[in-house]
Amino acid sequence: MPVTGARPVRRGGVTVEVTCRTRRVVRAPGLAAWVARVAPAGMRGEICVALVGDARVRSLNRSFRGVDRVTDVLSFPAGDDGGHRGGQGGGRLAPAPFLGDIVIALGVAARQAKVGGYALSTELRVLALHGLLHLAGYDHEQDQGEMARLEMRLRRRGGLPEGLIERARQDALPAGKGRL
Repeated sequence: MPVTGARPVRRGGVTVEVTCRTRRVVRAPGLAAWVARVAPAGMRGEICVALVGDARVRSLNRSFRGVDRVTDVLSFPAGDDGGHRGGQGGGRLAPAPFLGDIVIALGVAARQAKVGGYALSTELRVLALHGLLHLAGYDHEQDQGEMARLEMRLRRRGGLPEGLIERARQDALPAGKGRL
């Protein structure tokens, strides 16, 4: 089901659709337009951002990564064995190739927003940006900081206070060395 009032948004070469697979109505105003606007230069194709329940993300994480716990965001690039649709937009006529799915655990996102002291819409953008970069082929666990640097540039362009990689690094600092 689409998010309340959401329609696919195309900007530049990227088309973004936000869907919701939860029992409650979710409002994510401007998320699709924001993701399309901050997408890396040269990125071309369709992306689906799915807002789902925590149990669904845990199941996906277990199935595709072998990790039996919920996480905040997962990315499934088209063509990977983990991709939901793969190919050229799942059989639909598409203006560009289907790039993949970004799956966000709505409960985790809400809890992280509360702990961080900001709106759920901000947390959804932080997580969507991180997932977007994985769809673009970046891997912060193996790229000597390339994804972190790009995430920082794009989150600044998009008006975010921090990115997911920055947050993880801050959380890993010893007491007294991280955020105030």
